[in-house]
Amino acid sequence: MKIAIFGAGAWGTALASAAAARHDVTLVARDALQAQAMQSSRENQRYLAGVALAPQLNVVAQSDAALALLAATCELAIVATPMAGLRQTLTELKDCPAPVAWLCKGFELPQQGHDGLLGHEIRAQVAPRLQAGVLSGPSFALEVARGQPTALVAASAQATVRDALVNAFHAANVRVYANDDLVGVEVGGAVKNVLAIATGLCDGLGLGLNARAALITRGLAEMTRLGIALGARAETFMGLSGLGDLVLTATGDLSRNRQVGLALAQGQTLAQAVASLGHVAEGVYSARTVVARAQRLGVDMPIASGVVALLDGRVTPAQAVAALMGRGPAAESA
Repeated sequence: MKIAIFGAGAWGTALASAAAARHDVTLVARDALQAQAMQSSRENQRYLAGVALAPQLNVVAQSDAALALLAATCELAIVATPMAGLRQTLTELKDCPAPVAWLCKGFELPQQGHDGLLGHEIRAQVAPRLQAGVLSGPSFALEVARGQPTALVAASAQATVRDALVNAFHAANVRVYANDDLVGVEVGGAVKNVLAIATGLCDGLGLGLNARAALITRGLAEMTRLGIALGARAETFMGLSGLGDLVLTATGDLSRNRQVGLALAQGQTLAQAVASLGHVAEGVYSARTVVARAQRLGVDMPIASGVVALLDGRVTPAQAVAALMGRGPAAESA
């Protein structure tokens, strides 16, 4: 297949390099100097230092001409920008005849006239004619780049998109499962980032493994409630893009969102925690939107609400945990 991947961050680079062994892959970097350095050194020193790129991978700088050519001739386009760049990139690809999928997980920051949106809602606004979907699931870019086993979910309402993603990325070390519940897969990918901040906080305060297990399990219940209210299927949240991605992001030390929680527990400010990462932690930007949308839908999300209170500086880490543990008794199904 001829595949174009727009965005040369860690995940876009890892996926492009993994697929280049079997397909004609072009990785498009917005930064011309970064593209030149990657093409010559065969390494993404900014985001995946020390990992060699596949020799077949072609890295180019983004330009209007390059984007138009790739969009017109590729068989699959992948958007590997952060959530903040998805709207612009989908707008640029709105006439692409090939399937388009995005990798980013989260909610867009609220814009004038609407709440923060999920990827499929942005696509409906700016590129309604696209065949589109998302590639998600529990996946650290570094492990994919190193060829370690990974399972992903290709989600779309359109079988052509699901099939293209499976054909492009299913390989010896990467297993890709198809799912038509795009809403559920996106909600799982967005909410798990917020819950990972809470779990990092829990671990950073030394509350123990019992507390971690309880937090992850109750967080999954929150995620499922919001997903169902937005039109998803409950069973999606027991799969790779729900439970699987939540466990990975909440407990894996490569998780940027978990690192934010750990840093806050150690007394760092939010600005210090974010600055120390060097990468985007989507949960920091999505948390308020998750809670706002839940409130409008009448969905109770106490863990996510506690994270927002912490990020806003309204409570200390200890107070955030105390508020959660001090809630009154309830049925587990509630």
